[in-house]
Amino acid sequence: MKKEDGLRFGIVLLGIFVLYTLLVIRLFYWQAVEAESLSELSKAQSFSTLTVPALRGDILASDGFPLATNNITYLLYANPKLITDKAGVSGEIAPILGSDSASVSAKLSQDLFWVKLAQNIDSGQKHAIENLNIPGIGFEQTYSRFYPEASMAAQLVGFLGRDNEGQNHGYFGIEGQYNSQLSGRDGAQYGVRDALGNQIINDVRKDPKIDGRTLKLTIDRTIQFSVDQKLRDGVEKYGADSGSVIVMDTKTGAILADASEPTFDPKTYYDFDTSTYTNPILSSLYEPGSTFKVLVMAAGIDLGLVTPDTRCNICSHAIQMGEYKIKTWDDNYFPNTTMNDVIVHSDNTGMVFVGQKIGVNNLVKYLKKFGFGEPTGIDLQGETTGIIRSQDQWIPIDLATTSFGQGISLTPIQLITAVNSIANNGVRMKPHVVSQIITPDGQTIDVKPVATNRTVSAVTAKTVTSMMVNAVENGEAKFAKIKDYKIAGKTGTAQIPVAGHYDPSQTVASFVGFFPPSDPKVTMLVLFNRPKSSIYGAETAAPLFFSIARDLIKYYNLPPE
Repeated sequence: MKKEDGLRFGIVLLGIFVLYTLLVIRLFYWQAVEAESLSELSKAQSFSTLTVPALRGDILASDGFPLATNNITYLLYANPKLITDKAGVSGEIAPILGSDSASVSAKLSQDLFWVKLAQNIDSGQKHAIENLNIPGIGFEQTYSRFYPEASMAAQLVGFLGRDNEGQNHGYFGIEGQYNSQLSGRDGAQYGVRDALGNQIINDVRKDPKIDGRTLKLTIDRTIQFSVDQKLRDGVEKYGADSGSVIVMDTKTGAILADASEPTFDPKTYYDFDTSTYTNPILSSLYEPGSTFKVLVMAAGIDLGLVTPDTRCNICSHAIQMGEYKIKTWDDNYFPNTTMNDVIVHSDNTGMVFVGQKIGVNNLVKYLKKFGFGEPTGIDLQGETTGIIRSQDQWIPIDLATTSFGQGISLTPIQLITAVNSIANNGVRMKPHVVSQIITPDGQTIDVKPVATNRTVSAVTAKTVTSMMVNAVENGEAKFAKIKDYKIAGKTGTAQIPVAGHYDPSQTVASFVGFFPPSDPKVTMLVLFNRPKSSIYGAETAAPLFFSIARDLIKYYNLPPE
């Protein structure tokens, strides 16, 4: 062999070796490094997966009428590779969808086997498109959330939105708190496609869906409707920034109505300010003012330190405490007044007298027994809570102001739950909204009322109830009382702290009470934030309370007392 031939032969062998080596490296790269991604790509090209959506559970009122349910809708999809006249198809479909043909045409121009054209289309749109008989067009049945009562109890119900991955997810209220139970679990159906994307094997495997559970609430639609309407009118009439009403079943702690203004429509929640999504009854802290006095008085009576007939020896004038002067709300004073009259006149100096009798240690103990400083445990999303300072952090002025409901922050649900314990013979009930959970196969799980603790003795509760009845009969809101019916209640007017001081022109006006006092059935709290027509609870919250109470008396057919 010539030298040149040997050289050429060596070059050829070297080339073959290099090519072989590159081929081995490439095969190793495909089979080892990229094996998983290639496998997924192969599956994506040859296998089809169809999600079978679970049906979200309904949210029902106490009478079984849906507050949140589902409408059947459809997802419209296409296989662009089977559509030749893309511009013509776009021109036919777009008007039915209420879209422009250019956007539909852009989707059909993609080099894909499957594209989504529209979702949540109704049956009328579906039938109109089906009548076009276009090859490559298909539908998947889906569901959209529907709220038959619109904004009724919206902040309690919540809404269904989308999470970061575009999946349905409940937010706020019941929709948020019980999202996992309501949503269930989607199923899946798998098939095999040929090279053109046509499905050739059906039902290779199925993962069955599990529909969501239905929730039956304690909300009474009749009461809720009345409360919603009257609160809306009240906010407008009194020029308040906002307002809330909560109605509770005294013996069980069940929430019969939960309303706040301003509110939103859960179907079109995205059109409303996000601040309206939260439920202020659970999430807004405020200083309760004089409604708190009945609880402090209950603590003093329960400890045996005062009685309704105990007389106040510091109530003849304003009380000076260092740089602070504590006055009555109207600057009128009642020397040697009784505890009964302290509640009737909502006397701040008399409550300072009670607070000093109780002392910091005992007051903190009773605040905790009434449930302040901790969540009530209500089954709704977004509950917050104020903080009760430890005994060593109190100074004399703190004891004085807390005794008449200033300088302490709490939520409306905490206050009504505490006052409800007075109505319920001293037993505090856990507030709740869900009464029954219904599984997809029809089994029912009843939610039982829960008693959390005893706040005061039954004797104390009856004594304070009598004092609250006297406050309604003879106090500053007596003009609004209902003829021939007794109600135990207390007004509240709390100045709002602004820039480190209290602004006397800005208040939270409220009224809390229950009835009938001999055997309470309903406990209710009405609250207005910054009313303009009058700053006083007696002239704003109390009239609304008694207006709703009249409706409830008729509704429950309660006899006069």
